[in-house]
Amino acid sequence: MPDSMSEQLQRDMVCEGLLECFHGLKQLDKEIFQELVGTEEPLTIDEIAEEVDRERSTAYRAVQRLLQAGFIQKEQVNYDQGGYYHVYKPTDPAKIADNMQRLLNDWYAKMGQLIQEFEAKYEDQDTSAPSLES
Repeated sequence: MPDSMSEQLQRDMVCEGLLECFHGLKQLDKEIFQELVGTEEPLTIDEIAEEVDRERSTAYRAVQRLLQAGFIQKEQVNYDQGGYYHVYKPTDPAKIADNMQRLLNDWYAKMGQLIQEFEAKYEDQDTSAPSLES
């Protein structure tokens, strides 16, 4: 017997925390974010990879996801003799929270619109459906 729509929605909406719910971040992404929050100085990709005991390329991909989600920031550090490297630090928590609130508001508005469209579409069909009592 198929699940009810509400049971399906509940299953689809289960997530462990805000990072997964809003941005679909992975466990490694969370570990790196926590590592950056726990350090006083911004870290390079190599330092991040060492701290989470992963290959540089794996850490880089996780850092890119965190950057795209707005959880961390990238800064350029210039060498005196020329050249540069990048370091990463966490974004201000208030800024992250504001972004998540905005995403939630957008999601809520979109769901409301979809519900109205659903109701309008199937309400018309309900009134035109033949009765089974005849």
